[in-house]
Amino acid sequence: MNSTKKQARAAGLLYLVIGITAPIGLEYVPSKLIVHGNATATADHLRASESLLRIGIASELFHQVICVFLVLALYRLFKAVNEAHARQLVILGALVSVPIMFLNVINEIAALILVSGADFLSVFEKRQLDALAYLFIRLHGQGISVASIFWGLWLFPFGMLVIRSGFIPRILGVLLMIAGAAYLASAFASLLLPRYGHPVGEVAGVLEIGEVPIIFWLLIWGAKARPSDAPVRASAPA
Repeated sequence: MNSTKKQARAAGLLYLVIGITAPIGLEYVPSKLIVHGNATATADHLRASESLLRIGIASELFHQVICVFLVLALYRLFKAVNEAHARQLVILGALVSVPIMFLNVINEIAALILVSGADFLSVFEKRQLDALAYLFIRLHGQGISVASIFWGLWLFPFGMLVIRSGFIPRILGVLLMIAGAAYLASAFASLLLPRYGHPVGEVAGVLEIGEVPIIFWLLIWGAKARPSDAPVRASAPA
């Protein structure tokens, strides 16, 4: 197996791990715990399902660590295609978004502390603690929207690298850029036009599926060999 194919499959495996673990903390756990517009019900869910939120926190931290290794694997794969775009992929895909997500987890930890019943919180009434816990959970959701700006931006240099590579089908690069635009539209609608956040998010969610095909292509088919990967044949004797 040539080195390009090995690099591509390694990146595909890391990408798949993220694809499996990220939805746990980003979608499943919030859907089970958050009752939109109801601080008391949300806080009661947090008290009853503390372990579930901790699983969500672990999921977020884990898949962000894997994300660092993914972008480095993609950098090695595409560096020879265009080093400037490969550097942009690393910066937007990890150096900015990963710290945002790590800091954002603090909001979930704060919500857990507020519903923990710790003695030092006895100066607050229950409804005040519920409201504060709900506030931090909502802040966590907004933090994800901020991070998703960079989840969208990194797909543009990624898509350009795929298109220019010659060893991965160009259509996959186009789909990546469409998914990137969808992430950006959803994030800006959520942060700047919240009235339209839900309908825009539903449409964007469909377009974001464009990020999925590259995962399975890298994992299953890898990439065509580059000329530099071809074995050097011994010259025939004169």
